[in-house]
Amino acid sequence: MAMPVDLVLVRHGQSVGNLIQGVQRKNKKLKVPSSFYKQHTYEWRLTQLGVEQAFIAGEWIRKNIGTKFDRYYSSSYVRAQETAGHLNLPGAQWFLNPYLGERNWGILDRFTPEEREKRFAQDFKAKKINVFYWAPPRGESMLDLCLRVDRVLDTLHRECSGKRVVMINHGEIMWTHRFRLERMTVSQYLDLNESKHPFDRIHNCQVIHYTRRDPKTGKIAPYLNWMRSVCPTDLSLSLNKWVKIKRRSYSNEELLAFAEKFPRLIEG
Repeated sequence: MAMPVDLVLVRHGQSVGNLIQGVQRKNKKLKVPSSFYKQHTYEWRLTQLGVEQAFIAGEWIRKNIGTKFDRYYSSSYVRAQETAGHLNLPGAQWFLNPYLGERNWGILDRFTPEEREKRFAQDFKAKKINVFYWAPPRGESMLDLCLRVDRVLDTLHRECSGKRVVMINHGEIMWTHRFRLERMTVSQYLDLNESKHPFDRIHNCQVIHYTRRDPKTGKIAPYLNWMRSVCPTDLSLSLNKWVKIKRRSYSNEELLAFAEKFPRLIEG
């Protein structure tokens, strides 16, 4: 069994939560209904902008990838289901997969960014040490998300070999798909996470298209060897071209050279 020939990942459009959190991070004032912090993030709807983003992403997919897929998957979260519907892919029959759901931020979901920093100062100090392994209180680390994504990839191997698949995801779930499919190292992920370049972000309704089909020759490879990342709502935010995936392995010497970058705190 092999992976699908085409695997198209789409982040949901702007949600009410994205809007509120974005304003709060900029320390701007926004009247937020008290019910917002009583609602599980599963229930967040798209904003009107999010709906428009989904329409645009769907149009781009139909024109540049195609109108027909063999399997359609969506996160079970409401904003992902809304995005899937507004993509308007002809004849789509969507399967809802809870493993594609948003990262669990535990008890932090109930607080504003300012309140998080005040109430959980020690936890945020730990986050700065290594964001990949860090987990919010009662929530999931990025490593935890990898375990969920591995279950999704197992299903693709088992049920979608040689097929064309589209999946509606969330930003950090898409990052963990990238981490696993491209065989990133933790260091590579940390570099991308710290980057401020828009090409290194996953924007609302970003499309990440993996394929086993060589973009130049059309020949089918055994693995998903090519990837393109496109932000249909603003092409200046993405690279918009095929990139050959380089999955590295490391010699003994390279591993030891990497270890030497870290101080040995105790000699014994």
